[in-house]
Amino acid sequence: MSALRTVMPGRFSGLSIKLIVTIIAVILAVEVVVYLPSVASFRASWLADRMRVGMVAARVLDAVPDVPALPRSLTDRLLTSAGANAIVYRRDGQSQLIELAEPVMPDRVVTADIRETNPATLILGALDTLFAGPGRTLRIVGEGDVDESSVEILMPERPLRQDLLAYSSDIVLVSFVIAALTAVALYLMVSRLFIHPVRRLTTNMLAFRQAPENASLILTPSLRRDEIGIAERELAAMEEDLFSMLRQRQHLADLGLAVAKINHDLRNTLTSAQLLSDQVATLDDPKVQRLAPRLVTTLDKAIGFAQSVLDYGRESASRPVLAPVALRGLIEDAAFDARLAGHPTISFHNQAPEALRLNVDQVQLGRLLVNLLKNAREALEAAGGNMQALQVSVSVEERADLLVIAVSDNGPGLPPRARDNLFVAFEGSARAGGTGLGLPIAREIAEAHGGRLVLAETGQGTRFELILPAALRLS
Repeated sequence: MSALRTVMPGRFSGLSIKLIVTIIAVILAVEVVVYLPSVASFRASWLADRMRVGMVAARVLDAVPDVPALPRSLTDRLLTSAGANAIVYRRDGQSQLIELAEPVMPDRVVTADIRETNPATLILGALDTLFAGPGRTLRIVGEGDVDESSVEILMPERPLRQDLLAYSSDIVLVSFVIAALTAVALYLMVSRLFIHPVRRLTTNMLAFRQAPENASLILTPSLRRDEIGIAERELAAMEEDLFSMLRQRQHLADLGLAVAKINHDLRNTLTSAQLLSDQVATLDDPKVQRLAPRLVTTLDKAIGFAQSVLDYGRESASRPVLAPVALRGLIEDAAFDARLAGHPTISFHNQAPEALRLNVDQVQLGRLLVNLLKNAREALEAAGGNMQALQVSVSVEERADLLVIAVSDNGPGLPPRARDNLFVAFEGSARAGGTGLGLPIAREIAEAHGGRLVLAETGQGTRFELILPAALRLS
């Protein structure tokens, strides 16, 4: 079991808080989209209200066209109601001005034409007012209520900006309240439908991982028919399979430990018997001399079988350590270890290209090749008296996205029983006294490299093909 222990996420790092934050963020993003035209409309309405006051002043000027100057009390009342510094009324090419007793000279003037109805222009105008600095003067321009007349109002921009900020604050407050209420409502619904079931699955997986031998931790699936229900049922089925497999594995491990102890003691006993047989072989009795070699051979086979079983039991499922390897040299070393190099009656042919290099585990792939070459040598030695020109060859072939390394011999081929149990441990041996462990180990090594080991039909002899991904080739 891994030393790193997975724990459930905390209150502020799980799905719940992420869901709430996401919902609030989405709602606020929508509110921003709604806010922009809303604040533009508020500014347009505010300017229209001020323009209506300017229209009142224009009507007053129209009502008394012959009076050279309006009373100061009347002009002050008009300007105060509009919050303006000056009002200008233009008609028929003439302009009339209403201003304060002490005129204000503006430093910076920005024009707001209420006749403009383009939404983008209105939004930009509202944003400009919100982010403008103090001290600007607003020039509001609009049409009068008489043909070819217009009204202009000069006033500080500050009141408009303050009203826009107050309106924006209200919008932000309402948006947060709506976002919070919506998030809570959605969270309660989504939490019941999704988060709690997912958390139940996660908690169960963590608990079962810590104690897979505890059958009470196997998940009891709900009756849901959606994807979460499917996940619950599949997880429950997987946990049941793991529980059964682990229990069976424990039984096999206990049995294997007992067999290993028996096998170890048996090997020691056989070794002692072998030493005694060596001493017996030195006696001059003719019967002993005739039977001693057979006894020694039988003991050697028994010791070899015991040692093979012990080695297989110690075999670890280590990952391949990939490194560049020259394939031809690796095959030569494997042939030497398999006692094929320099064999008196069997010729060996290494047809791998000199320049071919693979990114493989040298030790594991070398062991695979030794097993295949050793099996070929033993098969040819067993049939040597009945055949001529015995040979074993290793060839390399590229097929689409695959690299095929073939080990073949011209022997009698495999018997039917060996073919049926080719990669089954203790079952696939083609010779008497064999353990049948070489090919299962070779297949495991091939699969660990992303390939496979197969017996190819040739009609004559035996041919094993190691099929590897072409991506392992370096040159």
